[in-house]
Amino acid sequence: MPNAILQPGQLEPAAGVFPTRRLPAPGLFTARAQRLHALAPGHGLEPLLRFAAHLAESQQRLWDDAAPEPLPSADLLACCREAAMPPLAAPGWWPGPGWHDLLRRLAAELAPAAPDPRALAPLAQASGAWLEAQARALLGLDATELDLTAAPLIGAALQVCWTGAAARLDPGDLAPPGLGETPPGLCPVCGALPVAAVLRINGAEDGLRYLHCGLCATEWHLVRAKCSLCDNGCGISYLGLTGPDADQGPGHQAAVQAEACPECRGYLKLCRLERDPQLDPWADDLATLALDLLVEQEGFERAGLNFLLLQGGAAAP
Repeated sequence: MPNAILQPGQLEPAAGVFPTRRLPAPGLFTARAQRLHALAPGHGLEPLLRFAAHLAESQQRLWDDAAPEPLPSADLLACCREAAMPPLAAPGWWPGPGWHDLLRRLAAELAPAAPDPRALAPLAQASGAWLEAQARALLGLDATELDLTAAPLIGAALQVCWTGAAARLDPGDLAPPGLGETPPGLCPVCGALPVAAVLRINGAEDGLRYLHCGLCATEWHLVRAKCSLCDNGCGISYLGLTGPDADQGPGHQAAVQAEACPECRGYLKLCRLERDPQLDPWADDLATLALDLLVEQEGFERAGLNFLLLQGGAAAP
């Protein structure tokens, strides 16, 4: 009998027996805050993680209280599905000016927990035109126009808007995978970059890799053993931390690894739920900043989008 060479994904379930899209669930920010509070005690980045936990708690309150943003019309959703285009991609879909008030409320609620409350004060007086320009520069990853002091909180307010809108979509509104219009490494809902990948457990999703959007928190399936950036399937390295900066103690396999590609020299973190079921892609991305620093020393570039890391060495590409 001739030998067959298995291609990436052939050992995964056949298409249609598992969800290819996972829209954000209510309570997402609450779960994220709980994870951050659990990670913070004794961590080298404890002040950052505690601030991020307060931020996630405020985001959940804003999501619960805010009036829903209008979704694209049924006709437009159908057109996007047929053309395999993300229906909430900016600037085609954009929240109304009410997001300015969300941002100001975030700034007011977070001021007591901020390392430097004075850095948040200008957001309360910023004009709507300036906020809109900053938001478009942020989502366009235009570093030349971006105010890095304001960007993390602006990004947090936009996350509330896009996550709330994505949660109200129906999975049937989205194009099935494989139509080829939206690149597989970009969110099929909003077109943004992922913050990290998640290796899921249990049920039909067991062992499958999903990318987790850094803007709207949608997850989409992408076969394993392939680079999410350039589709290369050869020589992918999995790098992780050990010791006090790792997510587990010495001698344990890291629950968060960097998937590093030798072709494009990019990397994206992989959160392995079979090693820690409590992982949150956004929270654990922050908590493993030491991994970013070490992987970048090896010559790889970060691909994950995390608005709280735009001021650090791990800026989005």
